[in-house]
Amino acid sequence: MKNIAIIGAGISGLYLANLFKNKRDYQVTIYEKKNSIELNEGYGIQLSVNSVKLLNKIGFNFISDEEKFNPLKIDFFEIKNSKKICDLEISKFNSENCKYTTLKRSKLLQFLIDGLKDEIIKYNYSINRIEYDKDLINLTFDNGEKKKHDYLIISDGVFSKGKSLISENKFNAIFNASIAIRGNISQKNFQNLNEKNISLFLGSNFHYVIYPVDKSKNFNFIGMLKYQLTLEEQKNKYLFDENFFLEKIKNKFSQQISPMIFKSLQDMKLFPVFVSKDTYNSPKNIFLVGDAFFAYPPSFAQGASQSIEGANELYESILNNRDFFITRSKRVKMINRRSILNEFTFHLSNPVMTFFRNISLKYLTKNKYFLERYLGKIYKN
Repeated sequence: MKNIAIIGAGISGLYLANLFKNKRDYQVTIYEKKNSIELNEGYGIQLSVNSVKLLNKIGFNFISDEEKFNPLKIDFFEIKNSKKICDLEISKFNSENCKYTTLKRSKLLQFLIDGLKDEIIKYNYSINRIEYDKDLINLTFDNGEKKKHDYLIISDGVFSKGKSLISENKFNAIFNASIAIRGNISQKNFQNLNEKNISLFLGSNFHYVIYPVDKSKNFNFIGMLKYQLTLEEQKNKYLFDENFFLEKIKNKFSQQISPMIFKSLQDMKLFPVFVSKDTYNSPKNIFLVGDAFFAYPPSFAQGASQSIEGANELYESILNNRDFFITRSKRVKMINRRSILNEFTFHLSNPVMTFFRNISLKYLTKNKYFLERYLGKIYKN
């Protein structure tokens, strides 16, 4: 029997464990540094059909319809005047059992946890050292315990300690010169929007998205504000807990958005956006998945979907002894290029460029060939 260690109980790590749970030749243990998995937050998550298809392999299609939503379109708006630019019918990529889905992130995590036995997840295990012992991988944790495994899967997020240990801090995430704003909002505060769709607002160095996360008219808000932090600020772990700094960001953010929506936001949280610069080819029998493998700018809504897709690719690679890194790297780089292009397009400030962007959007969102190349290659996997 092969023993697999997974560092980090995030989406990709939990999904991998669900895939391996019925394979008698493999035993999986998840090591999570926290004492629990946070399930109280109501922030949303988007899953395109490429990931929903994979989640259905472990029973995602049996989640109550009341706890998720299937948006029909993406409506594009200008922030400055709330004028609708165009819409994109994302439901055209759906099939009968695989539909573009939005829901609370906590609901997805709870679903993944429920599929596992309690003893699979070990809490309060923070990785300290990774070493080879012949064909085995020795893990040493902060609590002093040592474990031996045949495979190590590092899935501990964008600030991956496991990745830092094996790469000697050469592949750390970099600041994306932007700050994300998350929150929840009630439908009654934006009656002019179509509640069945995702609403995407484009502005000068700023964009935000509002979308439903269930059938009870709960909505998620996510905004992306271009903002420079000094190196000292980037290293300050407590910066986003300092009231003076938070008020400064909120003031800048409030100038970009309607007063009604700003005042209606609940559970607002701000955090800096860090992304990957390149992929890292890890040593034998050590693999990276999710944001530990590669973190994208959050402008394509593919973070969760690619965590699931990458985990499935790794699962198939281990079972069939296939190369994982090369195949995954090619796909990751393609999606990253699209994410960077989206961010640039969403944040245009020059009036002339904005004018031509809007004309282009009206054409491209209805062009079947373009949509198949730009979205279909990702959504259909």
